[in-house]
Amino acid sequence: TDDPAGMGGVGTYSVTGDLSYIDFDSGEETIADGTPFVLDLNTDALSSEDQGKNIVGVLVSMSYDEDEEGAGGLQCNGPNSPQNAPDTISGTATHLEFTNTGDGQNQGGSGSHDVTTEWYNSTLIGTEVEGLSESEIADQLDSKGAGLGDYSVEISVSSNQGSSFGCQNSDSGETVSYTVQLIVLDYEITPYIEIEDL
Repeated sequence: TDDPAGMGGVGTYSVTGDLSYIDFDSGEETIADGTPFVLDLNTDALSSEDQGKNIVGVLVSMSYDEDEEGAGGLQCNGPNSPQNAPDTISGTATHLEFTNTGDGQNQGGSGSHDVTTEWYNSTLIGTEVEGLSESEIADQLDSKGAGLGDYSVEISVSSNQGSSFGCQNSDSGETVSYTVQLIVLDYEITPYIEIEDL
């Protein structure tokens, strides 16, 4: 279906697709409260085979624990010991004009969340599409190289300290583990034929 000249006209088509992922980057970073960690990436680092794939999005996965430290002092032990306060970890994934942000919390313990930025019409997958030509459907699924180029990932931490009865914990930031993956779509568009028509 790469050649529009060989594509079907306006009709009803069944659209299927499978997603796969290219590992782009990963690491662990101690991120101070209010000081974002910024990661700049470019698809030039990929193999030519991966660059030739239909890259339609980026997925950033983050996981984190609680780095909050106790208040110290005898009066702050036992029942007076402050509970850890949940911190908010924000992640933003940007490519060209496409960007998305998602927040997660460690709830005073561990936590994780994902941020996905996409530039294809995911609602078409697994459906029968009426009133469009095959090439018009493909235009909404094929990135045509739009997945290549610069990417930016920003992770920030807004930390909170637990306190009780004059005791306050200290929490200057969090250690965040992250993975960055590019989303690849393999799709198929076939004429939709109702069983009764056979």
